[in-house]
Amino acid sequence: MRNRFTLAAAPALVCAALITLTSSASAQQHDPATPLAVASKVALRGEANGIAVREMRIVRKNDILVVQADMANMGRTDRTVFYRFKWLDNVGNQVGDGESWKQLSVLGLGQQTVKSVAPTGAAVDLRLEMNVER
Repeated sequence: MRNRFTLAAAPALVCAALITLTSSASAQQHDPATPLAVASKVALRGEANGIAVREMRIVRKNDILVVQADMANMGRTDRTVFYRFKWLDNVGNQVGDGESWKQLSVLGLGQQTVKSVAPTGAAVDLRLEMNVER
């Protein structure tokens, strides 16, 4: 009887542990130098590995969103960053076909600015997707 309870509760405990690990891991992905307002626009695939998005400027020119983001390498070794912008409409659906991944080298303790323009005026929000190699 005692073993049945233990076995029945095991999947629930495993799920709870996975949810806890997943939420704590995603909260730690961004570099601490990335402001929270900017971090909400960044979708990391993996660890930041010392790359911080320190500032993101978004303006609307002729009804089209334009963005510039400053990526800073907080470490002394050079990093390769793969990134793309994903443009979203007012309900969160993707606008356009999506950009291709771009490669960028950020020198140790250096900073690079990346830019993009929304494909249509329907874009009202964006996400910067990035993957940083070790």
